[in-house]
Amino acid sequence: MAVTISLVVIFGLIVYGLLRDGSLSYAPAFFAVMFGFFLASTGASGPINDITASVIHSLQQHL
Repeated sequence: MAVTISLVVIFGLIVYGLLRDGSLSYAPAFFAVMFGFFLASTGASGPINDITASVIHSLQQHL
């Protein structure tokens, strides 16, 4: 759960930075957020969380 919250913050800051920089407009940002929101409620959320946790665990072992 702690990994999920920190990734949400990181991705939120990236989207915010892209919006402020002007390289991302509000409509694509809205659709990206909505896609992520609806993707989280599907069966794909489990494997996505597993892959993310595996990558983070692998990175922690190499650092």
